[in-house]
Amino acid sequence: MSNLLQTEITNRATAEGFNAVGFAKSSGSEAQTKGLRAFLENKYYGDMLWLPDTADRRHAPNAMWSEAKTAIVLALNYGPEIDPIPRLEETKIGVISVYALGHDYHDLIKKKLKRLARWLAETQSCQVKVFVDTAPLMEKPLAQTAGIGWQGKHTNLVSREHGSWLFLGTILTDLELEPDAPETDHCGNCQACLDICPTNAFPAPYQLNARRCISYLTIEHKGHISADLRPDMGNHIFGCDDCLAVCPWNKFASEGREAKLAARDHLISPDLAHLAGLDDAAFRALFQASPVKRAGRDRFIRNVLIAIGNSGEIELAAQAENLLCDASTLVRAMAVWALLQLLDEQAFGAVRKKHRADENDPAVLAEWGSD
Repeated sequence: MSNLLQTEITNRATAEGFNAVGFAKSSGSEAQTKGLRAFLENKYYGDMLWLPDTADRRHAPNAMWSEAKTAIVLALNYGPEIDPIPRLEETKIGVISVYALGHDYHDLIKKKLKRLARWLAETQSCQVKVFVDTAPLMEKPLAQTAGIGWQGKHTNLVSREHGSWLFLGTILTDLELEPDAPETDHCGNCQACLDICPTNAFPAPYQLNARRCISYLTIEHKGHISADLRPDMGNHIFGCDDCLAVCPWNKFASEGREAKLAARDHLISPDLAHLAGLDDAAFRALFQASPVKRAGRDRFIRNVLIAIGNSGEIELAAQAENLLCDASTLVRAMAVWALLQLLDEQAFGAVRKKHRADENDPAVLAEWGSD
């Protein structure tokens, strides 16, 4: 009965658009617990305090829901139609991570999971819970246990069929289903993902220090980004695909088929000058139904200003100067930093003389420097 049911689950998941389905026990594994413990002990989580706060529920699905017996892990391919890497050389544009170029995947995948879970609950008289990236659930290790892929040296999931481009969702159920064999590691001697990281966010293979990761810095980090990391961020303004994009397993990947996840043209190569002029209303309008909204306007403009500072394009200095009077301390500070990168000493001194006298925030004054 179990195998027949699992075949039916897989068929229905495929009809919903999922590209891979795997089954795992809900008890977790020692490897998952060990990896989480090391990550937390090294304080690699930065501002993401929910990670240590939920550690006791995070190490295994049944620690979060005691009645869970099986985790059904589902993966949806979002292979890009563009190569993310060449955009990094275009100094007048900002680069948004591939996953955020279309509509927010959370809503899309959750609807698919709920339809599948509802059918399962109704036909099997079982309990179900669905999760997409927001619960204390270690989805990538769980996906490896379920045989969908393995966690590569960049700590992201890699599939022999879909490369590094997979969204994950999970259905927990109190049904006891036959687990799949875990996927084994196929990274071999390759370390392309480690070598390309601009900010050296990998202290060792299979370890990520989120405090140095561009995705963390541009999305999760709420405050001022450390000055020593800013130059290495280049023109990344929301997320980073560098370690994903260079994975050799991507040669087997195909473009994602889900229309709502397709890249929207105006987000593929957005103009930094235009982005710097966004107020809150314009920001929300531009990124309607996009994951980029999660960062909020002020953090996003902080990122845009760092990209402007790294651009070497002196004509963008005008956009940075316009933001010296912004209501956000975060934005004003990065506007100063961007101008310092773009202007020569004399020009910067003139701007400083005009604006610094009106500033009273210590963080912004620190960017201006001492008299």
